Amino acid sequence: MELAEQIKQDIETAPIILYMKGTKAMPMCGFSNAVVQVLNQYGVEYRDVDVLADPEIRVRLSEFSNWPTIPQLFVNGELIGGADIVVELHEKEELLPILEKAVVSTA
Repeated sequence: MELAEQIKQDIETAPIILYMKGTKAMPMCGFSNAVVQVLNQYGVEYRDVDVLADPEIRVRLSEFSNWPTIPQLFVNGELIGGADIVVELHEKEELLPILEKAVVSTA
C-alpha cells in the first residue's frame, strides 16, 4: 500500500488520530505537546503518528488534508485542525462534544 493510501485509511479508520512531531509519550515540539496536553485532559484514546519518523508522511498528509502545518488532529475522518484550533476549541469548551462523537461512534 502506498503511503498516501495508508494515511487515508488510517484517518478513516481511527476514531481520533493525531499526526504530530514525536509521540504522545514524547512530543518533540511545543505545538504537538499542546495538543497532547489538551487531549490527555479529556482522557480519550487516540492514535498518534510521528511525522518525524518519515519526512514523506508530512508531505503526503498535507496533500491529503490541504493543511500545511503539524500537528493535525482528525476525529471521525474529519480534520479538526492544528494546535491553535484545538486549543481554541478546548478553551471555548467546544472540543469535548467533538471528541465524544468519536468515542460514541466506536462503542
